[in-house]
Amino acid sequence: MKKKFIIIDFFLKHISMFFAYFTLLVIAGLFLVLYINSKDVISHIGFFSFITSNVWSPAFDKFGGLIALVGTFLTTVISAIIAIPIALGIAIFLVEICPNFLKTPIGIAIELLAAIPSVIYGFWGLFYLGPLIEKYVQPLFNSTLAKLPVIGQYFYGYSSSVSLFTASVVLAIMIIPFTAALARDALKITPDLLKESAYALGATKWETISKVMFRYSKSAIIGAVLISLGRAIGETMAVTFVIGNQDSLPTSLMSATTTVTATIANEFTEASSHLYLSSMYLLALILFLLSFLLIIGSKMFFLRKTGN
Repeated sequence: MKKKFIIIDFFLKHISMFFAYFTLLVIAGLFLVLYINSKDVISHIGFFSFITSNVWSPAFDKFGGLIALVGTFLTTVISAIIAIPIALGIAIFLVEICPNFLKTPIGIAIELLAAIPSVIYGFWGLFYLGPLIEKYVQPLFNSTLAKLPVIGQYFYGYSSSVSLFTASVVLAIMIIPFTAALARDALKITPDLLKESAYALGATKWETISKVMFRYSKSAIIGAVLISLGRAIGETMAVTFVIGNQDSLPTSLMSATTTVTATIANEFTEASSHLYLSSMYLLALILFLLSFLLIIGSKMFFLRKTGN
């Protein structure tokens, strides 16, 4: 009997080890495939020339990824500015304020929102949210924020239901439930003893949340936010529907532009030349590296908190 368990343990150990190393092989394989297929554009144009050029002209075999990279960066940052405060508010409510009988149904509802396919958000953004922004938000921006000195130009725009701002709002709505669920789990790691001690010393609910819970789970919350940003960077269909898909640098929040994922989704099947296809692979490689770095950063914050 003992020999039987030794054999089982042996196979369990090596099978687990195989799948762990297989994951690393898959990641390395993805990187190699993307790199090998993007070597042509790297050797022909140059990596830094590619990411700093805003010329995208397949007819003349001229490719630059600056527009798509700027669009990806702006949509991610703007969506994070919108989503993070709302998501943290939801997390605080669920952990510390919400009545016990509502915590489970609201938590399930948030997780269900996180599971909705992105194409549904895209349709909703294109046919409902976009027209609302065009009818109400753009005129409001033009009559108020657009008149401010220096920054006013970034809020001015002509009436359009597809824009950088629309894409950012849709993306923010998509990542709010994901960020809220992760932040909720991060706040839950605060020991009850610390919270009870704060209340016993006369701290208010807000003081307990801000000075005890947030300080204790700060690293975990930052890691959760970074993971959410990783999803925002890689979002494709919802952004493709509402960003406008124009190869031009945005001059304001109301400008139409494109992102890395939208460019790949729209043009990959149309890549007729080898250099054109190689440019698609290089955009995918850059996106892969950005997502990989975000995941590493979030993992480092989690390890700092756990002390591993």
